[in-house]
Amino acid sequence: MARMTVQVKAAILGDVPVEKRFWCHDGRYLKNLEELQEALKQMTDDVFQYHANAEKTDFSNWVNDVIGDEKLSRDLLKCTCRTEATSAVAARVKYLKRIK
Repeated sequence: MARMTVQVKAAILGDVPVEKRFWCHDGRYLKNLEELQEALKQMTDDVFQYHANAEKTDFSNWVNDVIGDEKLSRDLLKCTCRTEATSAVAARVKYLKRIK
């Protein structure tokens, strides 16, 4: 795992390219972790379940493959509901913002 440097932090918190934005089942497109956090707060449980269920791990996959945050990706795999996922993303964003 890469050492958490200011550069790694900036890459994880930054916007992804337009073609790699996350398409959410409610019609939103998300470009970074803060938008994911806000979307998770606002989306319905049905929308969450569309993306995170026994067959699909869309949030975790996007965070790992596009954002590049393996830790948050693993944490999201453990989340069984929208509120847990919201808390996991919020905690990670808060942690990353404290890195100097």
